[in-house]
Formats: sequence, C-alpha cells, structure tokens
Amino acid sequence: MQAEFSDRERGIPMHYLTTEIDGVEIFYREHGPADAPVLLLPHGYPCSSFQYRNLMPALGDRWRTLAADFPGFGYSGTPDPSRFGYDFDAYADFLAKFADRLGLTRYALWLHDYGSQIGLRHAIAHPQRITALIVQNGDIYEDALGPKYETIKTYWADRSPEHRKPLEQAVSEHGFRDEFIGEVDADVAARITPDLWKLHSPLMDTPVRREAMVGLMDKLEANLDWFPRYQAYLREHKPKTLIVWGPKDGYMPAAAARAYLRDLPEAELHLLEGAGHWLLETHFDEALPRVRDFLQRALG
Repeated sequence: MQAEFSDRERGIPMHYLTTEIDGVEIFYREHGPADAPVLLLPHGYPCSSFQYRNLMPALGDRWRTLAADFPGFGYSGTPDPSRFGYDFDAYADFLAKFADRLGLTRYALWLHDYGSQIGLRHAIAHPQRITALIVQNGDIYEDALGPKYETIKTYWADRSPEHRKPLEQAVSEHGFRDEFIGEVDADVAARITPDLWKLHSPLMDTPVRREAMVGLMDKLEANLDWFPRYQAYLREHKPKTLIVWGPKDGYMPAAAARAYLRDLPEAELHLLEGAGHWLLETHFDEALPRVRDFLQRALG
C-alpha cells in the first residue's frame, strides 16, 4: 500500500510517497511522466533524497526521476540492526528491491558519495538494467583518495575508542555542517542552505542511526576491496557516462574524477571550478545544462 502527498515546486507537480519494503516504511520523491525514461537517484551522506529536491523538477519535463531515503536516513524507517545490515551490500539490495517495487526495469543511475558504491554494486548485479551513469563526486579509485580520508584510515589501523571519537563527533549537527560547507570558499558556502544540516541533524539523532552512520565509515575499509570490481564493471559494460564534479573536495579531489577516464575513456568529464562535494547546491545552473544535454543524448 502506498500513501501519497502532493505539492508543487516551481509550478511542476512533485510527488512525495511512501511504500513498504521488508516491513520498513520507505519515503521517496517522484517527478516526471510515468512513461518517460527513468533516472534513479540514490543519495549520499550525510543527506537523503532532499539533496535532489532542485534537480528533479528541473528534469521532470522529459524524464521520470525517483529518489528514496535509504533505511535509517531521512523520512524512511529505521529497521533494527538484527533485520538490516546497514552496510553497502544491504543498501545495494535495498536499491534493487525499491526498483522492483516500482516496476523499474531500465534506468540511468546518478552516483554520488555513498550512492556511487551502492549504485555500482547494484549495476554489477543487474547490468541489463543500467542505461547510463551520471557521476557526481563518487570515489572508486583508491590511489586518488583525498587527504580527508586520513582520519578514517587512522581508525582502520587502530580501532580504539580514541580513534573512533572523531567519527562519532562527525555524526552531529556541527559535523554535518562541516561536511556541507567546510571545504568551499566563503562565497560558495553562502549558497548552501542551512536546512541541509539543521533539518537532517534531528532526523539522525537516534542511537541506532548514529551507530549506523559510524558503522558505515568503518565499513568503507571493506568497500575498498570492491573498487577493482567497480572499475571492471565500467570496462566491461562501457555505460554511457557523464562525470560532473566539484574539485574542492577533501575526500574526492579532481584526481578522483579524472581516474574514471582510465576505464571509461569516452566518458564526458566536467570539473566545475569552485564547486565542492555538494555542487547541486552551489553550481546548479552550471551543472543542469550539462546533465540535460547528456540525458537527451543517452536516454532520448
């Protein structure tokens, strides 16, 4: 059973829906004609489908866009850890079940942050479904990781309470704020709405969610073992790919974007000057024409 709530953004209908997957209520956003080519938008950390609130109505005249809040994020339910793994495999499995629930068989994927690894695991399992990729600051090349990984690597090397503390402190309003505005110049940071951390922080402030978020940082180490598999998928299937990237990113600098060209030399790469990890907040008007032009060529 689905519950539906309708609103309008920029004069175009947006739908806010819920569905149930494995007994967990899942919130998602949908925009665009039901029979249009589909773009599936798995989100990153620390955010939810909210990060696509501007992009979806800007594409909805030509494409059907769908973005769910992952279990334990945003407005979706928070399953008990005994029932849901809160790791990249569990989220990739969820993404497949979400697509199945909505009857999706062919779609493009937007890959950003954690959503890049989750999306690519999904693509490896279901390559026949993937029509194209749009990559926005999603790291899959270990030699191109940025300096901000050092804190997490220190914890991986010694999982002591002392080294775990910075990870726990990151799961807070201050930590979320730093993720959103801590790397870009002041004039760029001024374009980023405080809603991103002010609204998100209370939603994440439960024991299960805080522990799950720290756990995902921990499980990033095991995710490194998947990097060669992600790269092999790209080489084997050669999906049509747009890379639109904010280079002022301490986790995923410009080198992490260029690394994709090793396996996808025909990919289209755009580095947006001054942009960071959250370029849809700060450089939307620069990114949108590139995205629309790519989708028109890739999906029609």
